[in-house]
Amino acid sequence: MDVTKQRRMTKELIHHAGHDALTGLVNRREFVKRLERAVATSKSPATQHVLCFIDLDQFKIVNDSVGHAAGDELLRQVASLFLEKVRDRDTLARLGGDEFGLLLDNCPLEKGLVIAETIVGELRDYRFVWQGQPFQIGVSLGLVPIADKKIDSAAAILSQADQACYSAKAQGRNRVYVYQQEGGDSAHQHGEIMRAASLTSAMDQQRLLLYDQPMLSLVAGRKDVPHHELLVRLMDVKGGIVLPGAFIPAAERFGLMVAIDHWVVHTAFKHYSELFAAMPDTEITINLSANSLNDELLLEFVRQQFVDSAMPPQQVCFELTETAVIQNLKQASRFIAELKKQGCRVSLDDFGSGVSSFSHLKKLPVDYLKINGSFVRGMLDNPVDHSVVEAINNIGHSMGIRTVAKWVENNAVTERLADIGVDYAQGYAIRPPGLLEEVSA
Repeated sequence: MDVTKQRRMTKELIHHAGHDALTGLVNRREFVKRLERAVATSKSPATQHVLCFIDLDQFKIVNDSVGHAAGDELLRQVASLFLEKVRDRDTLARLGGDEFGLLLDNCPLEKGLVIAETIVGELRDYRFVWQGQPFQIGVSLGLVPIADKKIDSAAAILSQADQACYSAKAQGRNRVYVYQQEGGDSAHQHGEIMRAASLTSAMDQQRLLLYDQPMLSLVAGRKDVPHHELLVRLMDVKGGIVLPGAFIPAAERFGLMVAIDHWVVHTAFKHYSELFAAMPDTEITINLSANSLNDELLLEFVRQQFVDSAMPPQQVCFELTETAVIQNLKQASRFIAELKKQGCRVSLDDFGSGVSSFSHLKKLPVDYLKINGSFVRGMLDNPVDHSVVEAINNIGHSMGIRTVAKWVENNAVTERLADIGVDYAQGYAIRPPGLLEEVSA
């Protein structure tokens, strides 16, 4: 073999061993080597570096809604955009998935912050377009100065940068967060960060599950389609089921609820016909988080899912909590109106929890009111709770809105609700939530 050709091939092999095939950036293995060298040189008081851990926001939504080819192209474009903003002597790497590392060589913290803020600003204004469909992409960036301090290893400082990145997400995303030592904000958030990281892994490993809980019609003689609410559960690594209260708060805090909402919509629409083959006219209720009210792309995503799945819009009810709606009434009103235009129904959950519930109701074109379960649970023993349930039902009916009582736990409550005229009951007395495939089989 020609010596020149052999040398070229050897050089290419060495290059490929240390670089990411998709983006051409340094890969994680090579990045850790360079980070170890940076940690070693930082022992000198005159030398300082900066490490940035960069995580794309909304990448999973692109992957799930328009496919992995789009996700790959997004990563290539973002890598090119990042490279334009860093210096020649710096190291930019793809660490895996939608995570990037940036080692700013011989760089003071103040200069590192300027570079980091520039990267975040560029991605904040960036729009990724795939086959005519735009996506808003952002980044959360965790920053750690490497300067004259005790650092055990590259792995330790990467962990610090990862924690700082999650803190950036917790504070609203599209921002830079500088790591703080023990006793700072980052340390206090460590437990919740770990839960969020576990949830991200569960989503990647397809361990989210759809559960189902039906609503019983209480109006005698009225022909009614079956109503089923879809609920999210998480399977842990040992096969156990994790209830929402254990993972939803972390998902909300770290901005993962939008991706979960997208997954539920996509999964429910795609499999509706097979899941409810025995009940083809079933109306399904899908919960949307408060985070999704501010997601500019959700409405377009829902529209596209209707097209792709041929799901009848009139068979879908989207459910929002009263608290989320009141906190952003203008956006919620527009959001609800757009869903109604598509032919969907809308339910207002936990109604009665706000002090001005009825005044807000006049501004919202909803189809169902779900009465706050705390009133329903105590209505047989507490006259005030009974009066609240009755008042919500009467006002809802006066506005042409059907009512649903939650947390119905025994037959006596079911019978009293029917006497009052509540339209539907939902709770353990009707049927506990069950795995959707098993319930509808």
